[in-house]
Amino acid sequence: MKLLELKNLTRKFGDFIAVDNVTLDVKEGEIFGFLGTNGAGKSTTINMIAGLLNISDGEIKIMDNNISKNKKFAKSHIGMVPQEIAIYEDLTAYENVQFFAGLYGLRGAELKERTEEALGFVGLTDKAKHYPKTFSGGMKRRLNIACAIAHRPKLIIMDEPTVGIDPQSRNYILSSVQKLNEMGCTIIYTSHYMEEVEEICTRIAIIDHGKIIAEGTKEQLKAIITDTKDIWIHVGSTDYLDPEALKSISGVKEVQVEEEVVKINSSTEVNNLNTIIQHFISAGIEIRALDEQAPNLGTVFLTLTGRNLRD
Repeated sequence: MKLLELKNLTRKFGDFIAVDNVTLDVKEGEIFGFLGTNGAGKSTTINMIAGLLNISDGEIKIMDNNISKNKKFAKSHIGMVPQEIAIYEDLTAYENVQFFAGLYGLRGAELKERTEEALGFVGLTDKAKHYPKTFSGGMKRRLNIACAIAHRPKLIIMDEPTVGIDPQSRNYILSSVQKLNEMGCTIIYTSHYMEEVEEICTRIAIIDHGKIIAEGTKEQLKAIITDTKDIWIHVGSTDYLDPEALKSISGVKEVQVEEEVVKINSSTEVNNLNTIIQHFISAGIEIRALDEQAPNLGTVFLTLTGRNLRD
């Protein structure tokens, strides 16, 4: 089921087209990675989905409801975790979550229950009566998430939720994202940390100059730039190596021998690593180390856009 649909979405600022005719679907249950450098149109698209920015042309649907015509419905089913921390320093953690949950119409016992539930989920129950000014950056980020999920939205937009925090808090948040997904939330996730996107996202779209230039799973995106991988095998000796025999293994395209390193270029579609290793063992060649060097998501992004994600 399509939880979110963007059809020919466009946003103009005067003569400048920030988002250019974007069509995109996010399926229910996905953790959808949305990548783009600063100025690529990512934040503008996210802000239109969240209802923070008007659409110039096209449409956005959430659960088959046009958000321009059903703003209240859209608001009740979307949670936004912005890049800039949006909490009040002069309210306690509990009061912050209660305030934001109240904006979604929660009242009375339900408001209390959801507030406590959200604080518990992000591990801040024991800090409920404390003020954010005493919190670390990671704790503030977690409180930001609690404020966005208390109304139990179907779609959660997380814009750079781990920027500027310590590794422990970062791991906690990544774990929380996956747990929210397991609980039934669909998530749009953006990050300048490519390894995060590669770790948790089920599907990814890359936007550049206002247009979607690539979309798919990690494997599909990698296949756009290459259909091969490099396997480097460090050996004790190459005296008994038969490069031609290696080339006869299914999927192997090239074999280069450089001193005590055998470099094998092979198809990514053929799972032949065990066969290659067995060839070395049968030949009595000692394997000291092995590196499989397939392109990562960062390489894909750089190749397609000509820029690093953090540029």
